[in-house]
Amino acid sequence: MAVYDYQPVWSGALCDPAAAGGKVERLDLYAGPERTGPVVATAGPAVRVGDGRYRFTLPDSLADGRYWCTVSFYPAKDALVALDRTVHVDLPRGNGLIVSAEEIAEELGVALPITAVQRERFWRAIRKAQADVTGYLGRPIVPAPRVLSEARPVFGYDLDDSRAWLIDQGDDVVTVVSHVDNLDGTYSVQILTGLDGASEEPIRRYVVAHAAETVRNDPALSQDGTRRVTSVSAEGQSISYDSAPLPGQAGSAPSIDSLSGYRRRLFRPIAAAPGAPWPYSGGRRYRRW
Repeated sequence: MAVYDYQPVWSGALCDPAAAGGKVERLDLYAGPERTGPVVATAGPAVRVGDGRYRFTLPDSLADGRYWCTVSFYPAKDALVALDRTVHVDLPRGNGLIVSAEEIAEELGVALPITAVQRERFWRAIRKAQADVTGYLGRPIVPAPRVLSEARPVFGYDLDDSRAWLIDQGDDVVTVVSHVDNLDGTYSVQILTGLDGASEEPIRRYVVAHAAETVRNDPALSQDGTRRVTSVSAEGQSISYDSAPLPGQAGSAPSIDSLSGYRRRLFRPIAAAPGAPWPYSGGRRYRRW
C-alpha cells in the first residue's frame, strides 16, 4: 500500500482546511503533464495526519513511474472548491529512498518514462548519495518506527504533539503516527523517530544533485544523461567536455557542508579549571572576609 502526504496551499500560503471547517476531497492521477484525458486512478478523501498534512492512500494496481495529479479541496467551510494542479507522484513509494528515480532523470535531462534498467541504475546512485549524507550527519535520514505500549500523556499538550509523550531520543525528530486509548489512562502510541530526509528540501537537493553527478560521470552510464560539451572538431572526430562548476558558482552541486545544521548535536561536560584551595579562592558559598 502506497501513501502520499499532501499540504494544501491556498491564496499563496499553506492552509489547514479541517481547522477552518473544510476538507481535502480527492486526488486524481493522470498519465501526462497536460492532465487531460482519462483519469488513471482516484484516491480520497484524505485523512488528516497532522497540522496541515493530509494523507491519500493510493491504489496498489498502479505501475511504477510518474503520475501528474490534481487535488480538489475545500479550504474552509462554505468555500468554493480549490483545484491544485502542481502535484505529481512518483511510484514506487516507501522504499527507503528520499527521492525518486524520475527526479534523477529530470536532473540528467532523460526523457520520461524511464526504463526498468534505468530506474535500477538511478536507485543505486541515490543509495550512494544517501549513504554519504548519513555518514556525514552521523544519523539516519530515514525515520524508524517505534511503539509505546503503555504511555501516559503529559498534561497541556495535544496528543498528536510529540511533546505529549515522555520519549528519550536525544535530539532526534519524533513524529506521532497514531495513538489508541487503552481505557486505563494509558495509550498505545505509534511514533517515528529520526530525521525524515524526504521532507527536508536541502537534503533532497543534495541527494538529487550528487546522484545525478554519479550517473553523469560514470562511463558505463554515460548514455543516461548529457555531459557538458565545450567544443567539437570540424571533422567531428573529437569532443571536449566541460568540467562541473566549482563549488559556490552558479549551477554547482551543493556541498555537503550545507547540511551541517542537520548534524547530531553532542553534549559533553566541560571540565572546570582547578581552583586554589579555600580561603584563597571563592569556592565556598560563604566567606569569612
